[in-house]
Amino acid sequence: MASAESSRSPLLFNTLTQRKERLDPLRPGEVRLYVCGPTVYSYVHIGNARTFTAFDVVVRYLRYRGYRVTYVRNITDVDDRIIQAAQATGEDPRAVADRFAAAFAEDAAALGLLAPDAEPRVTGHIPEILALIQALLDAGAAYATGGDVYFSVARWPGYGKLSHRNLDELQAGEGTGEHKRDPLDFALWKAEKPGEPAWEAPWGRGRPGWHIECSAMSAHLLGQPFDIHGGGLDLIFPHHENEIAQSEAAQKKPLARVWMHANFLELESAKMSKSLGNVVRLRDALARVDAEALRLFFLSSHYRSSLTFSEAALVEAERRLEYFYETLVRVDERLAQRPAGGAAAPGEPGRFQRAFEEAMDDDFNAAQGQAALHGLFSELNLLLDRPTGSDREKVASTLAELRAEVRPFAEVLGILGEAPGRWLERRRDRLVARRGLDPTHVETLIGQRATARKARDWVRADAIRDQLAALGVELRDGPARTTWKVLDGAEASAARPAP
Repeated sequence: MASAESSRSPLLFNTLTQRKERLDPLRPGEVRLYVCGPTVYSYVHIGNARTFTAFDVVVRYLRYRGYRVTYVRNITDVDDRIIQAAQATGEDPRAVADRFAAAFAEDAAALGLLAPDAEPRVTGHIPEILALIQALLDAGAAYATGGDVYFSVARWPGYGKLSHRNLDELQAGEGTGEHKRDPLDFALWKAEKPGEPAWEAPWGRGRPGWHIECSAMSAHLLGQPFDIHGGGLDLIFPHHENEIAQSEAAQKKPLARVWMHANFLELESAKMSKSLGNVVRLRDALARVDAEALRLFFLSSHYRSSLTFSEAALVEAERRLEYFYETLVRVDERLAQRPAGGAAAPGEPGRFQRAFEEAMDDDFNAAQGQAALHGLFSELNLLLDRPTGSDREKVASTLAELRAEVRPFAEVLGILGEAPGRWLERRRDRLVARRGLDPTHVETLIGQRATARKARDWVRADAIRDQLAALGVELRDGPARTTWKVLDGAEASAARPAP
């Protein structure tokens, strides 16, 4: 683990300033991070999951670098969309929110997302929201009308500094609400309506607007200012722009020092959007692909770059993960044969660590971090394929050192957390089910082939191997036994014997 105190701090791209900046925590050695979480009116989709995975890796890497990280990710459990979903099913809005919040917790755990240090809900922070709205009213930055409370954009000269737009651009296409004085003004509080959740407030019963919640909860849990505020690219305007306006107008100081945003996940060259109906739910994706492979896919492109979701990309991610796990099996088998008490040779530790840290220090470039990990695994395979000789112990020592180096990199990326043999068995079971194979039949054929080989009937043995290859099964003969794996579609076609 690198030391946050003794080495150069990572570079972060700040949406607010439009440049990369060195991480300079407000409290030495401590990073306070707030990420906008889900609005729980439906199941989380893979576009959301990509954003949450990107910031999961940010947290993991900062902790790897030695920072004390306080990670807050909220849940929006009262919102127009939740109310609309409840009206469509006849449920109570609170029941809808609770159900989908529980589903999100399940999906997040399945994807291997770290639990945040705090996961506040809007409904649990109404007093903080009321206090912030009152501060804005007292400052003359907001006004109450008809039971609603609105933020007055005209009273905040810095409006637009995050999205880098001027007010004329922002006013285009805006309609004036029933009680708003200006089209750009946004709701801090919404007057009570029949069937909607409501709380008592000095200006009348109602519920919070969308934007006020994150300002109140982040400042309450992290203080103001804090270090990093994150979310998806779609939140820059209006959500994060409005957060800045209301927080800074009330407290006369910045809300966050750095603003980070993850780019969109595209589906068939179109941005995924629930309004367009072209979304893939995270839990559906996890039913089709291994969770660690899905993480590899999300991290195959820099978080600020767009990424296209496709079946081919998922297949490739699973193959890469399989390559990692197969290599670890080979390494562990080789090291298990190493004599106890063998001398430790120095090897080449540090080369891949430097490459990994250089990539991650440059605005958390996990795609390049993966490249460094691939380099390490290539080196492992070169050592494994080296003929045994007088340097056998030196090779084993270097294998052990590199094997140990895998763990911290994998933990940052959130992969390779399972026993290699167990993961490969699960991978094989999924492909067996997908191809409709009978494992008992495969094992029977392998037994028949073993009998033929023992009898030196090579023609029969080769015929059985070809029969299995036609089924998409690859055999691997080892010194102790023959193992088998199921190839995915493209691999099976390449391995199938010619007619």
